[in-house]
Amino acid sequence: MTDAATDAAPPPQGRPPTLLGLPSYLAGHVSRIGHSTLVGELASRGLRLPHFAIFAGLHDFGSLPHNELADRLGLNRSHLVGYLDELEDKDAIERSRDSSDRRRQLISLTLPGEELASELIEYARSGEATDLSVLNTSELATLTKLLRRVVEADDGRER
Repeated sequence: MTDAATDAAPPPQGRPPTLLGLPSYLAGHVSRIGHSTLVGELASRGLRLPHFAIFAGLHDFGSLPHNELADRLGLNRSHLVGYLDELEDKDAIERSRDSSDRRRQLISLTLPGEELASELIEYARSGEATDLSVLNTSELATLTKLLRRVVEADDGRER
């Protein structure tokens, strides 16, 4: 008779120190931890992470022209069109002509879209609080500040 405890694979001895010494590896892994819960919630609603980014952008900045939304989110403009089509089909966003420049389309959240954006943002914040609970408030603030500095430096680079 075999014992399940003795049949189980031995626990890993830890990650390679080389990887643990690479901030980009660590940030990527922490990102996967944080995204896993959110991705599941989004999938249950027929959404993906780019949809969440659109909700967050429109929630934070209000109505934006298509090209500005793509640039602020770091999304390919043609890919953004597909994501917007999907959100429009769900009555979450609407497109309208910019009254100051009829050539531009403004993207806005609808009332159901605003409600969904708020729900998803709260869900993301709650999930991150749980996933990162190993850090105290000060440590989390420091981590956020440092990661934000790297992202903002990258945003400022010419491509």
